[in-house]
Amino acid sequence: MNLNQITIPSLNVEKSTKFYKILGLHLIVDALLRYVRFECPNGDATFSIHKVDELSQKNGITVYFEDDNLDTLVLKLQQKGVIFTKMPEDTSWLWREAHLLDPDGNKIILYFAGKNRKNPPWRIN
Repeated sequence: MNLNQITIPSLNVEKSTKFYKILGLHLIVDALLRYVRFECPNGDATFSIHKVDELSQKNGITVYFEDDNLDTLVLKLQQKGVIFTKMPEDTSWLWREAHLLDPDGNKIILYFAGKNRKNPPWRIN
């Protein structure tokens, strides 16, 4: 099994589309104002956004995007006006993460984990 795509809800698909294009995703399906789909810059996964009338406040969504050059990416995004809620920081689980919110308040974590993404020292066999 392989993860194909993640779909998140949005109150304003057009505004969210602009945001995710700034992050570097490539738009491949454009059914504005109700649905868009992106290719990630690396790998085979896709990411889509669909229009909703309201967002659930109970359980938020967190989306992780990995980049080999996290600190450089964060700097480039800041220069484009992206605001981070947490700057790149090394974690106890051996990832380096930066946090931000998309226009709908979904948590986005840009990170670099390298081999520790799937093979941390505590991985079970």
